[in-house]
Amino acid sequence: MFPSERLKGIDVFVCVAEAGSFTAAAQRLHLTTSAVSKAVARLEKRLQIRLFLRTTRHLALSEEGEAFYRTCTGVLNQLEEAELALHHQNQALQGRIRIDLPVSYGRMHVLPAMLSFLKRHPQLEPVMTFSDRFVEPVEEGVDLLVRSGGSGIWPGAVDHRQLGIQRLILCAAPHYLSEYGMPQSEQALSEHRCVLYCRNDGNLTPLRLAGQRSALKRQHNVLALGDTEAMVMAAVAGQGIVQLPTWLVAQHLAQKTLVQVLPELSISGMPISLAWLKSRARLPKVSALRDWLIESLTPSLAE
Repeated sequence: MFPSERLKGIDVFVCVAEAGSFTAAAQRLHLTTSAVSKAVARLEKRLQIRLFLRTTRHLALSEEGEAFYRTCTGVLNQLEEAELALHHQNQALQGRIRIDLPVSYGRMHVLPAMLSFLKRHPQLEPVMTFSDRFVEPVEEGVDLLVRSGGSGIWPGAVDHRQLGIQRLILCAAPHYLSEYGMPQSEQALSEHRCVLYCRNDGNLTPLRLAGQRSALKRQHNVLALGDTEAMVMAAVAGQGIVQLPTWLVAQHLAQKTLVQVLPELSISGMPISLAWLKSRARLPKVSALRDWLIESLTPSLAE
């Protein structure tokens, strides 16, 4: 089979996988739904596998289709890299770029920086996802991602730059402190109502304080929430004392809807880093966005 024959239908297949339906892919490719369906059927016949699991209401990649999709996107990315490397000096930043961001920090800090970058480079086609799970950038085809954690979490194919270290502080609403009093010591803190983070496994993340080897073990009348932005809302509503990173509560501190408590007990939390695929770093769109995010995000993590 000629090499050109092997490429037939791949772009259509990838588009269907990403669009989620033949109809949506047809609209993106400016083809008829029938033409898209036939192109995929021909590809399946040639490969002798089912790429999609079809029902009357749903279209999903089969296990073989998932593996083939990852391979195809890798090949298409390499072709894009080769083409852009030849012409990038005379071209504006353009094309698709995939970014994955942590939910709260991504929405509050990275997304505004991204939108500002896109105003300068309107030909870019970013695909941004928000998740707090571990992402394998090589397997999932993510160009850049922001995550908290140490440098040991990244595989060898990924490079990274630490943006800063989260500062964890204790804070509460002024009306809560007016009613229950401002704690003056660690012992007094243990008698206050606290808003704690509830992990997926159902366990609570206790308060960690400066000078302590272990977490504060006893806390009174706890409200547990599995979302950090919900914890902020609860604290502002006067539900208790909360420990959160400064980047999450800075606006509320400035507006005095939250007040810092026992600042001497604040601690450094996990670092936040920007990571990128080494194989994609030479692309102008990746390197330009990487540099922009480093410059834009570092101030939000300054202690």
